[in-house]
Amino acid sequence: MNYLIAVLSTRLQAEQAYNALKDGGIPADKITILGEGYQSADEFGLIDPNEQGTKRFQQMSYWLIPFGFAAGYVFNLQTGIEIVSSVSPLINHIIGGLFGAVGGAMGAYFIGGGVGLSIGSGDALPYRNRLNAGKYLIVVQGSEAVKSLATRVLRQFEPENIQGYVEQSS
Repeated sequence: MNYLIAVLSTRLQAEQAYNALKDGGIPADKITILGEGYQSADEFGLIDPNEQGTKRFQQMSYWLIPFGFAAGYVFNLQTGIEIVSSVSPLINHIIGGLFGAVGGAMGAYFIGGGVGLSIGSGDALPYRNRLNAGKYLIVVQGSEAVKSLATRVLRQFEPENIQGYVEQSS
């Protein structure tokens, strides 16, 4: 499925663009307005970057935390560093493993969560930011011909941004 997303500054522009698209022959069920008073980003299904970041953090935690524990344990075993001098070497190795697990959790949080937040959301984050700033999005779904027609119609409204997307088949 092809998508065309245009960012318009005002509600009036969005409504005029919607009507011009309908008058241009695009079915109303293929046109969606996102913004205040219309569908929200969540209702439309725009990816939530926080959700994506959390998901990546959890995925990375499953292997980074145990790996970090094992690496910390083995490092302490090989170096023989006494973290707490009043306890047995085995406890020191376990404490070293716990420090490694904390390092693994930090890696999962900063790389999985942070990078997942900024990269994993694709263009959803800029669109969400524009919606939060009071702008409106016009989304047109359809074939390449519909997308081409919608592009011609929407250009007359001088949108801030107009971008086409092709949905990847899973």
